[in-house]
Amino acid sequence: MLDLEVVPERSLGNEQWEFTLGMPLAQAVAILQKHCRIIKNVQVLYSEQSPLSHDLILNLTQDGIKLLFDAFNQRLKYSQGRLILFFSGVHFNSQAIAPTIEQIDQSFGATHPGVYNSAEQLFHLNFRGLSFSFQLDSWTETPKYEPNFAHGLASLQIPHGATVKRMYIYNGNSLQDTKAPLMPLSCFLGNVYAENVDVLRDGTGPSGLRLRLLTAGCGPGVLADAKMRVFERCVYFGDSCQDVLSTLGSPHKVFYKSEDKMKIHSPSPHKQVPSKCNDYFFNYFTLGVDILFDANTHKVKKFVLHTNYPGHYNFNIYHRCEFKIPLVIKRGEYWDSIQDLLGHPVEKPVVLHRSSSPNNTNPFGSTFCFGLQRMIFEVMQNNHIASVTLYGPTRPSSQLRTSDLPQ
Repeated sequence: MLDLEVVPERSLGNEQWEFTLGMPLAQAVAILQKHCRIIKNVQVLYSEQSPLSHDLILNLTQDGIKLLFDAFNQRLKYSQGRLILFFSGVHFNSQAIAPTIEQIDQSFGATHPGVYNSAEQLFHLNFRGLSFSFQLDSWTETPKYEPNFAHGLASLQIPHGATVKRMYIYNGNSLQDTKAPLMPLSCFLGNVYAENVDVLRDGTGPSGLRLRLLTAGCGPGVLADAKMRVFERCVYFGDSCQDVLSTLGSPHKVFYKSEDKMKIHSPSPHKQVPSKCNDYFFNYFTLGVDILFDANTHKVKKFVLHTNYPGHYNFNIYHRCEFKIPLVIKRGEYWDSIQDLLGHPVEKPVVLHRSSSPNNTNPFGSTFCFGLQRMIFEVMQNNHIASVTLYGPTRPSSQLRTSDLPQ
């Protein structure tokens, strides 16, 4: 069983790793993967049909821990568990110490009166950022509950030795009203994250992206003075790779396309002519954005925005991109409502099958790609948008510069 320290309103962890409130889902998964020999039997729980209506849960079945992530921003909202725990260096739950209500009172001190849920027969004892639930249905006698005892408070006789059934760590005063906090500075790890991404449009369609970025900056040589920095950057179709590097920094990965399986759907008669060089992507995983560059001109020709829904083939590779298309679409819209705004596609969708190799199958099933107004919407079977691909305007051959022509 894991031996972890409890920090109310902040974290659950030890010297090697820490699950911090506000931590992105991808970082929590990375911790579990790194310590897979110690932390085993992890389940990912989510709603397949309505992924935004229920929190996303990492369930550590062997260790009795549940990590609940906000369905929209995918940051750690609160944790729940019962395991070997200590607070301020003193254990209050271990093989030798039972987490009784007396032990909790001794470890954490006085607090407001607890709350009794008669329907569940649970007694909740709440501290700021920390709650304990005591199960009452195992007692031989029904607890004596007086709803009007004194000073407007109720009275509940709790037998000696009542033990904790569940513990919750969360942000704020109330578990029911808690929300995932902003990402703590300790979770940035030198990366840049996108708070939101606006799709810029002109009269013909998408023209680029405006990104509101977050990073952890610090004073000159003083780590204790670290604070969050917020700034905006714009990238456009036709920007060179040097422009993008100076605007967004180095990508996490550069991916060269070995083949274009969508080329067969192009109306161009030269679609089957093999290319002498390959287009390439800049993958910005923490922004949830891919940028495709033309192999010949080295200029931006496509943006891909990822929603990171569970149940999609690329789930947890990218952080969720909180994108908005002005006056039309924002992340979380259903495909049906998008069609009502943009119109219905003329052609049938392209069915996209993904697998890691030709002999493997994708357990999440196929997705469907619809094209509208220089945008391709990848739609999952539950009618949610998995990704949006933005294309730049087609450049007429007459606009080719002399430098673009073969010498």
